[in-house]
Amino acid sequence: MSYLAATSPLAAAQAEFVGGRGYLAACTVGLPTRTSRAAIIADLDAATRGRPDPAAYTAAVERSRGHFARLVGVAPSRVAIGSQASVAAALVAGSLPYGADVLIADGDFSSIVLPFVHSGRGLSVRTAPLATLADEVRSGTALIVFSLVQSSTGEVADAASIVTAAHRVGARTLCDATQAVGWLPVAASDFDAVICHAYKWLCAPRGVSFLTVSERLATGMPAIFAGWYAGGDPWVSCYGHEVELASDATRFDVSPAWQAFVGAEPALELFASLDQQELHDHAVGLAARFRERMDLPRPSRASAIVTWADSDGCDLARLQAAGITASGRAGRARVAFHVFNGEADVDVAAAALGR
Repeated sequence: MSYLAATSPLAAAQAEFVGGRGYLAACTVGLPTRTSRAAIIADLDAATRGRPDPAAYTAAVERSRGHFARLVGVAPSRVAIGSQASVAAALVAGSLPYGADVLIADGDFSSIVLPFVHSGRGLSVRTAPLATLADEVRSGTALIVFSLVQSSTGEVADAASIVTAAHRVGARTLCDATQAVGWLPVAASDFDAVICHAYKWLCAPRGVSFLTVSERLATGMPAIFAGWYAGGDPWVSCYGHEVELASDATRFDVSPAWQAFVGAEPALELFASLDQQELHDHAVGLAARFRERMDLPRPSRASAIVTWADSDGCDLARLQAAGITASGRAGRARVAFHVFNGEADVDVAAAALGR
């Protein structure tokens, strides 16, 4: 369903965004909410007056951790905070034995691919199409790496089949949910690790990312990026080597980008308060309407991202000329529908393309 009733919580959420009309690029970067903007400005004003507040920064980080945990259905103690997806992927790569067999989806985003290719651990990295990834899992496979939603195409993975295949051979799973959390319900407990950078569909400032870690993965994963915030009590872990790391997944924390979390916390709170299925139905409903107008095939699993061949960039140029913010990736035009979009966005975009 793509229509938002005036009394819908999604309608109230939509009012949090100023520039959503004509913006079809949440898959590139999300839009800040009114409350995020206000929080960042208030913090800058306070710092300008000589009143930065590290205690408030820490509180914003921990509230953000809690909001994300709620979004993906795990305890906050299973969530590590960071700033980059690639660092989280490198952390998981560092947990693998030398020469381990790693299976990765073809053409996946480089931030979750390169840490395994260049790990320095002699990993045997294989790739396979996302649609047949589960079929390529074999005895001895240590880890399966894939994005739940592909950045370049919007294709949604058959995660259940991949997880089943992994369980059959005792492999672990790393799921990048950066293009999913915020419109697609995600249960992080289904996977050994989930990575999510929050600057896209969760509309946070860039520099806020999360990593959920299963107990079986955490047991053998060294905290190779441990810093002061990885301690059991970060404000007493600031000096020396005799520091006791946190006993849960927070020992994989990296030092937080404070101002980014100040802006992220209100946005994460907003998305955590919404009915994830209702948000999903809104986003994919708009995407389905656009596909129908464009006479594009329906995907096997509904997606909020729509892409089509546009090797010369002409369609992307037409959209931009009509005031639509869209994107192009891998020779394809790409549009994305989010909470701040409506049916008028579908109509304007389709009309710009002569549909």
